[in-house]
Amino acid sequence: MMANSIASSNKTKEAKKGKEDKKEEKKEEIKKCYLFKSLDSGKVQCFACAHRCIISEGKAGICKVRKNTDGILYSEVYDKIIALHVDPIEKKPLYHFLPGSRAFSIGTVGCNFNCLFCQNYDISFPEEKKFVAGEKVSPIEIANFAINKDCASIAYTYTEPTIFLEIVHDTSRLAKEKGLKNILVTNGYLTEETLDFLSGNIDAMNIDLKSFNEEFYRRNCGAKLSPVLETIKRAKKKNIWIEITTLVIEGENSSEEELRNIAKFIAGIDNGIPWHLSRFFPMHKMKNIPPTSIEVLKKAQEIGKEEGLLYVYIGNTGDDQNTICPECGNVLIIRDIFYVRGSGLIGNCCSRCGRKIEGVFK
Repeated sequence: MMANSIASSNKTKEAKKGKEDKKEEKKEEIKKCYLFKSLDSGKVQCFACAHRCIISEGKAGICKVRKNTDGILYSEVYDKIIALHVDPIEKKPLYHFLPGSRAFSIGTVGCNFNCLFCQNYDISFPEEKKFVAGEKVSPIEIANFAINKDCASIAYTYTEPTIFLEIVHDTSRLAKEKGLKNILVTNGYLTEETLDFLSGNIDAMNIDLKSFNEEFYRRNCGAKLSPVLETIKRAKKKNIWIEITTLVIEGENSSEEELRNIAKFIAGIDNGIPWHLSRFFPMHKMKNIPPTSIEVLKKAQEIGKEEGLLYVYIGNTGDDQNTICPECGNVLIIRDIFYVRGSGLIGNCCSRCGRKIEGVFK
């Protein structure tokens, strides 16, 4: 009986050790998050985005992909790329940053917003799936792919790059060493810590300013307006090139007062910041709202110019894509949807009057 008890005890210990080894192996497969701290009772607090989630053991943050395991925060999407594509830079949209170049675009599943009008909802909400989807691609592979595809930059996009902070950081650092630029296409919900952490390697940002109304952000996005405004201000102070996009949804954020407040805010920071007015199409949980009319978009463009913005573009229509010199009216960049067809620039200046044009052109 004694021998059987010892054997049974040894088997129990071996089984327990096997489980612990597998647990450690699993930890090695995923990436320990940057920018978090451990709290009492096994909880952690994440500082990647402005939600600043406090996460209990075994749970994930709002983004669903940053998970607390044994009091350590891990990324479940590090090197799990769900979307990977070569895009014209104009598709980000960035019109004053290396126009005519190509961006190697990547994204993972997950998002820290829950937008009712999300255009990428099929990959933004991983909680609806039983596994974290994505193809295993390392930072060095991403950088090399970008070079091999003759891209000038890497764009972290499709979902929200803040939630895959670790691969953004590691890839952007390598990309810089190889002479590539780095772009965030973001909802702007970064913490000051995250912007400081990334800013040395980030060259440009397209930031969504979805509304100028806290209620809109709360009701339609599950977030707040104020952190987005702070990100725009901070990015500008760090000399990151920024362009701003507003998806105009009739009846939600299309009033003259709302649009004028957005334009005033942008102009108050720098009237040379391009403002992209994107046309809404029925999507996700807002399929009952019709596409934004061209008249509403034209009116929004007019408001932007009245408030002093030099470059106001209408997106998702094919109209008003060209860049015009604000001094003499010369057509500087001719665009056909997302493709540059001609340029009236000499370096970063108007070829007719010599005015320096806001942007990064080489």
